[in-house]
Amino acid sequence: MPDDADRLVFLHGFTQTHHHWHRCALLIAAACGDPTVRLVDLPGHGKSSGAGCDDTRAYAEAVIGLMDALGVDRAILVGNSAGGTVATMTALTYPERVQALVLVDAAIYTGGGTPPLLRPLFNTPQMQRIGPLIVRGIRDWGLEFGLSAWHDPEKIPPEFWDGYQKPLQAENWDRALWLLTSSSRQLDLEERLDELTLPTLVITGDDDRIVPTEQSIRLGEALPNADLVVLEACGHVPQEECPEPWLDAVVTFLRGL
Repeated sequence: MPDDADRLVFLHGFTQTHHHWHRCALLIAAACGDPTVRLVDLPGHGKSSGAGCDDTRAYAEAVIGLMDALGVDRAILVGNSAGGTVATMTALTYPERVQALVLVDAAIYTGGGTPPLLRPLFNTPQMQRIGPLIVRGIRDWGLEFGLSAWHDPEKIPPEFWDGYQKPLQAENWDRALWLLTSSSRQLDLEERLDELTLPTLVITGDDDRIVPTEQSIRLGEALPNADLVVLEACGHVPQEECPEPWLDAVVTFLRGL
């Protein structure tokens, strides 16, 4: 890795935390000469304060704000799922601040934001009060996410379950989810992919049931300067389910920068 590429910022998926990056981030740091690694809890998630941001653009601003606070001029952004969406938006908005992207099962073609006709209803005072109560009904989501995110859920280590469930026990998690759901906007990232000429690694499992594998393949083919890696017998969180081949692919990419 070149001297100015020694800052990696890891971005988790929505309603998750930095927990999903712990093991692989340490391995990457060791394999790449111990670069500085930052594991981020996005606003409204994990140990970060506040009730979250109202759309992906605001999360991108939060990433740049963190980099400013840490004195990081340029970074390699590594994002999984919605974290990949945030990483992509950050690179589009602040191209001079992002050296490269590692997009892991990134949600680029999915999501779509709140339908325009429903936004007035979602943003009424009444719905802002009862919305968080509605989303509390997904408390079992952590379990369902874990089962659907792995190609073979029987291999999920027991300690991983806490990581999937803990985000839904944090203060304001329900408000954070409702805020993003009710205020999100169509991003139209697909229309801007040709602007992303920076080096990019698109990596996915071949059995992603959350962001379908074919969408990551499509993304890798659409980006002007992307490498695409599809890992066999792996799901939506390959950094957890298939850490060794995932690490090999990422380290090879980083060393080639």
